[in-house]
Amino acid sequence: MDAIGVALLLATLRLSVPLAIAAMGELVAERAGVLNIGIEGMMLAGAFAAFAVGATTGSVGLALAAGMLAGAALAALFALFVIGRNSDPIVCGMAINVLALGVTGSAYRVLLPAGASTLTSPVMPEVAPGVNGFVLVTALQVATVVLFLSRTRWGLAVRAVGESAEAAHAQGVRVLRTRWAATIFGGVCAGLAGSSLVLWLTDTFVEGMTSGRGFIALALVLFGGYRPGRIVLGALLFGGASALQFRLQARGVEIPYNLLLMTPYVLTLVVLTLFAGRAKGPADLARPFVARE
Repeated sequence: MDAIGVALLLATLRLSVPLAIAAMGELVAERAGVLNIGIEGMMLAGAFAAFAVGATTGSVGLALAAGMLAGAALAALFALFVIGRNSDPIVCGMAINVLALGVTGSAYRVLLPAGASTLTSPVMPEVAPGVNGFVLVTALQVATVVLFLSRTRWGLAVRAVGESAEAAHAQGVRVLRTRWAATIFGGVCAGLAGSSLVLWLTDTFVEGMTSGRGFIALALVLFGGYRPGRIVLGALLFGGASALQFRLQARGVEIPYNLLLMTPYVLTLVVLTLFAGRAKGPADLARPFVARE
């Protein structure tokens, strides 16, 4: 493989990792019957928290912890309304996205007022030339999710709750507790995915820097048919499309750059159009559950 091919491959990895991390968290949440539209906001909150803590402390570990904690906090807020009060998950998810966009933008201006010198965060170290530690984190996360859902008693409970909450409840499974745990896990993964944007792709924070990646992660769950391996392949496909459009811009290809920037999002729409009706999700996905004695 020549230098251009290697560069494109490494760029594909960089752009695929945040999508795969967020999608794995959403997979677990949806397997438990929770449709989390707020991934975008949780990723953005994770990115800002990782930047703020990383830039002020210089610690990658603390930045990662802050990013995951921020994602978990928004996930808990989402679960409070969707699971605790049976509110509409789409409305609540969009509210989380708007809240995160507003709060992170305001907090960023407080942290860096006009005229202040730019802050940068530390970067996750590489494990090989061009391969960041987040690649190993993603591989470990995917393997853990696969084993959890297919080989453990708790994973079976998660899948049972998503397929039929009433039947799972009758068998003694704590449905609400399971959905809470799955939602928080999804938020932690979204926060971790957002952290990778700061601690790998860049070393700073930009308002709205997630740029729709949370919605792409949602589309990946459909694209992959709720199968972790196919979801990862889908993340590589989307990451490759993004990397290719950057490469084409850099080489001065005679295509309007606005059209190139649209490539990943057009691909998302195509995936939703082709696979939304084919992918068979959990039977109780987005259905509220009220425990009956």
